[in-house]
Amino acid sequence: MATDSWALAVDEQEAAAESLSNLHLKEEKIKPDANGAVVKTNANSEKADEEEKEDRAAQSLLNKLIRSNLVDNTNQVEVLQRDPNSPLYSVKSFEELRLPQNLIAQSQSGTGKTAAFVLAMLSQVEPANRYPQCLCLSPTYELALQTGKVIEQMGKFYPELKLAYAVRGNKLERGQKISEHIVIGTPGTVLDWCSKLKFIDPKKIKVFVLDEADVMIATQGHQDQSIRIQRMLPRNCQMLLFSATFEDSVWKFAQKVVPDPNIIKLKREEETLDTIKQYYVLCNNRDEKFQALCNLYGAITIAQAMIFCHTRKTASWLAAELSKEGHQVALLSGEMMVEQRAAVIERFREGKEKVLVTTNVCARGIDVEQVSVVINFDLPVDKDGNPDNETYLHRIGRTGRFGKRGLAVNMVDSKHSMNILNRIQEHFNKKIERLDTDDLDEIEKIAN
Repeated sequence: MATDSWALAVDEQEAAAESLSNLHLKEEKIKPDANGAVVKTNANSEKADEEEKEDRAAQSLLNKLIRSNLVDNTNQVEVLQRDPNSPLYSVKSFEELRLPQNLIAQSQSGTGKTAAFVLAMLSQVEPANRYPQCLCLSPTYELALQTGKVIEQMGKFYPELKLAYAVRGNKLERGQKISEHIVIGTPGTVLDWCSKLKFIDPKKIKVFVLDEADVMIATQGHQDQSIRIQRMLPRNCQMLLFSATFEDSVWKFAQKVVPDPNIIKLKREEETLDTIKQYYVLCNNRDEKFQALCNLYGAITIAQAMIFCHTRKTASWLAAELSKEGHQVALLSGEMMVEQRAAVIERFREGKEKVLVTTNVCARGIDVEQVSVVINFDLPVDKDGNPDNETYLHRIGRTGRFGKRGLAVNMVDSKHSMNILNRIQEHFNKKIERLDTDDLDEIEKIAN
């Protein structure tokens, strides 16, 4: 479905991109930044021991790459209608909904948001009209590509359908009009195509989708550009906004972009500590922490484990030491490209490596059924050195999933980290027992 010019642009990107021939990826190996420029990773350009910074766009892309099926969420859908006369109050059939309507939708990654808005766009396209009728904004080049793949998959029985990508690197002749029915792109390029270059007539757009709203507002300039695009659209254009989270900043942005919306919210699946046994190990330094880890492995059978470190430097050191001990180790670190991270996670999920050493940021959203043990080699703290309770819950929530009992072990190597642990105990009102890893009998008891 992609145009010849788009295919040429992709070829140029791939030719310029750094080779990843060692990776066996099913996804395209295209690695530009949000503007389409090729990113080259320089290990020396950042301090290896810096704490990881969260990159929402990268994490969202990673979630899309590693999810092979939908999340099974048992929480109720909360529907907030725009007025008491909304058809959602009394509707008895799909036809009575009188679609299309404006919508704001929030649910966690993997619940089918992309499929929902792609279906909305496909249903509104009239293939005989050779001009853009649906417009979809994504925060980055890579996320636009992922959404494009979904459109192509869902539209494969719709051979007349044509798709164009409004991203940097897709060069068109000035004055040219686009004939594709759906345009997906990043806000800056879409704005240029609508206003400066006039490739798109915004007054003919019937469906406007703003995807990844929480990522969008975290990216410099995207919020203002999105609002400017929305103001060019006709009054009867259907506006759809989707977000994985729904903080106040996202809600304020959504209100500016989507007038008179219906709102659908799906709460996140609550993580719980009820199925997880928690312990701590007293150590004096990093080497003792490593020895305690080796003792654990020597005494109990661990299907797969995730080990969290505070910095890239510690994670790299620990992965190397575990490898020397003969363990099959995978390492996730922030300087890896998203496609590389996805490949590492897929190998871990398939059981090719038994230990995943990672910083917190890289491992968000990973669900692996065989993970039986989570080890906090470093306790999670925020930028001010206070306990990061949410991160603690998220980390050890990687075990005790799928109805199984899990085990979490925390390494404590100073008075400060003991204080952090005590405050975490108080916050969750859950006792964390001490474990002596020099006592094999005691270790064996916790495994039973």
